[in-house]
Amino acid sequence: MTALPAGATTDAPAGVPTQRAAGIRSAGAAGPGHDPAAEADVALGLDVVAEAGRAIIRNVETVIAGKHPAVVTALTVLLAEGHLLIEDVPGVGKTMLAKALARSVDCSVSRIQFTPDLLPSDVTGVSVFNQVDRRFEFKPGAIFANIVIGDEINRASPKTQSALLECMEERQVTVDGATYLLPLPFTVVATQNPIEMEGTYALPEAQRDRFMARISMGYPDTTSELAMLDSRDTSSPLAGIDAVVTGAQLRAMMSAARGVFASSAVKQYAVDIVRATRSDKDLRLGASPRATLQLIRAAKAQSALQGRDFVLPDDIDALAVAVLGHRLVASSRVLGHQHQDSSPLLEDIVRRILAATPVPLGASGHP
Repeated sequence: MTALPAGATTDAPAGVPTQRAAGIRSAGAAGPGHDPAAEADVALGLDVVAEAGRAIIRNVETVIAGKHPAVVTALTVLLAEGHLLIEDVPGVGKTMLAKALARSVDCSVSRIQFTPDLLPSDVTGVSVFNQVDRRFEFKPGAIFANIVIGDEINRASPKTQSALLECMEERQVTVDGATYLLPLPFTVVATQNPIEMEGTYALPEAQRDRFMARISMGYPDTTSELAMLDSRDTSSPLAGIDAVVTGAQLRAMMSAARGVFASSAVKQYAVDIVRATRSDKDLRLGASPRATLQLIRAAKAQSALQGRDFVLPDDIDALAVAVLGHRLVASSRVLGHQHQDSSPLLEDIVRRILAATPVPLGASGHP
C-alpha cells in the first residue's frame, strides 16, 4: 500500500485502500482506472432507506452507547452529503463516533491527525517530478477518500485548515493549476476541542460555515460508563465493527434523500428562521444562505431516515440548533468579557428564534 502523507493514518477496513489514486481524475476527464459501471446505483425505496439507516445506527451504537441523538444527527449529515463537526472536551468519544460511522459503510476512509506542523500538501497532495518520464506526477493526499476523519482539526495552523475550504465546498482539489475531483460520496467528519484550550486555533467563520452541522457528545451516563469499563477491558470495540451498507447502497440512500419533497411553506419556514438570525440584537453575525440550503437538505435526509417522502416543520425544528448554532457570532454586548465557549449561548439564541417564529399555515409538508 502507498505510504500515507505526514499526519495521516488509515482506518480503512481490510482490502479497502485509504487512498484510491486510480479514482482521481482531472475535472472533466476520466482518469486511469475510472469505471463508470462502478458508479451505477439502483433506486431505493424510502422504507429500505429507513431500514438501512436503522442498521447503521445499531452498528454505531455497539461502540457509542447512550448517545442516540448524536449518532442519528451524524448519519443524517452523511446522507445529506454534508460535513460534520464534533466539538467537545477530550475523551468523550468524538473520534470513536467518527470511526464507527465510517466503518459502518463500505467506502474508502482516511484519518488525518491535525497538528501544528501539518502542511497543506499533506492534506491535498503534491506534484512530484518523475525523473524517468520527465514530467510532474500528482501524489494524492489523505483528503482523497469517501470519508475523511479530521482529528482535532483546530490544532492545525490556519494555513493548513484553509486547505480544506475548496475540498469541502466544491469536492475538488486544485494543485499547481490542475484540478482533481474527489471521490463521491465525500464527507469530512472533524473533531475539535473547545477553543479556549491551549494549543488550538479557532476555525474561521468561512470554514465553520462549510460544516453542515455541529454536535457535542457530552459525558456518558453512569450506566453507559460502567458498561464501557467492561466492554473495553480486553479489546477495542471498533474491532467488531463491520460495514452494513455498501458504497453503492449509500449513494442510493443519498439519492433517495435528495428526492424527498419539501413544500414551499416548509421552505418559507426555514428561510424565516435563518433570516431572523441576521436581525437578532444578540448576534453580530447571522446564518448565511448556505445555512438555509443545508438546513433543508438535512431535513430531507432526516425525513428519509424516518421513511417519509416529505419534510415536516418538526424536521426543521429538530435540526436547526445543530445546523445553525456554529455559524453564528454573538455580539460583544452579550458576551461581555467572557472567555468561555459561547456555543451554549448561541444554541439558546437559536431555540429562542425557533420559539418566536410562527409555523406557516399549511406547512404539513405533504405534497
